[in-house]
Amino acid sequence: MSTSLIPFLEMNGSTNEAIDFYEKALDAKVMYRQRFGDTPGDAESSLSPEKKDWIEYAILKIGESELRLTDYITGNGYQKGTQVTIVVQTNDKDKATQYFEALKQGGQVNEPLQASFFSPAYGNVTDKFGITFRILTRGHQ
Repeated sequence: MSTSLIPFLEMNGSTNEAIDFYEKALDAKVMYRQRFGDTPGDAESSLSPEKKDWIEYAILKIGESELRLTDYITGNGYQKGTQVTIVVQTNDKDKATQYFEALKQGGQVNEPLQASFFSPAYGNVTDKFGITFRILTRGHQ
């Protein structure tokens, strides 16, 4: 089993600019980028033209580390300085469930742990200390 913690930045429309900045400032390499307009399903029809270019999900490689970014905002609103969440990534679906269940105690479930087009088990939870975690299982089980 492998588990890693990865910083995840919620940028509220600034992700493209942040990617350009981190490429120059930190020699970051874009490993993956998906725009809201490229998302599978019918979500595109409800997007305004400017939001179609917003980033749903991006992965930057900086040295040996990863940084993940999105223009999506967890919760009810954006407040500068609160946009960092933590991805808990594992290749074990049972372990992902264990982490999610433990973190939700006294906290708030933002997105229930369930299969998605990108993960066999993905969920988003804010713990009792106000820290938001994205639980993500890699691969198929």
